[in-house]
Amino acid sequence: MSADERTSTIARSVRTILDCIDDDPARDGLIKTPERFAAALQFFTSGYTQADPSTLVGDAEWDENHSELVLVRDISIFSLCEHHLVPFHGKVHIAYIPNGKIVGLSKLARLATLYARRLQVQERLTTQIADAVANILNPLGVAVLVEATHMCMVMRGVQKVGASTVTHCMRGVFRTDPALRKEFINLATR
Repeated sequence: MSADERTSTIARSVRTILDCIDDDPARDGLIKTPERFAAALQFFTSGYTQADPSTLVGDAEWDENHSELVLVRDISIFSLCEHHLVPFHGKVHIAYIPNGKIVGLSKLARLATLYARRLQVQERLTTQIADAVANILNPLGVAVLVEATHMCMVMRGVQKVGASTVTHCMRGVFRTDPALRKEFINLATR
């Protein structure tokens, strides 16, 4: 299905939803809402159009004899909860121990964004980022920590403003070396 066909199909569906929840879906403020929502939803889920995450790295991978922790902290992410189609947002912290190769730091942020722009649960998002870094770089270890606020918990359900969720995924030496794991968590959460 083309982007235009997706936009049209989504917009028709949104019109139906608006008919169900608003007494006047044809009023000025809502006239173009179906098309705006369709475009926004396609942007929010654009991570599906990137079939191979390794293409994000491109030629930004270099041979380097660095063997200590590399950490990119506080990568902002926004995603949609697959259970409610309501946003969650937060920070991703990605670390790796190189195994003869390093990557352009912005590529780690791009990987986090790619997976966040899909319908998600935070647990899967965390694992997908870690697995992508592990598969692309083949490092000695990868650690990913995600801290997020889920609007499905804030706006509905238990309605707990200020609650956040923390998930992490450890691969390689981060899983087997407690001191390295502790160093990562301390650096990522300070």
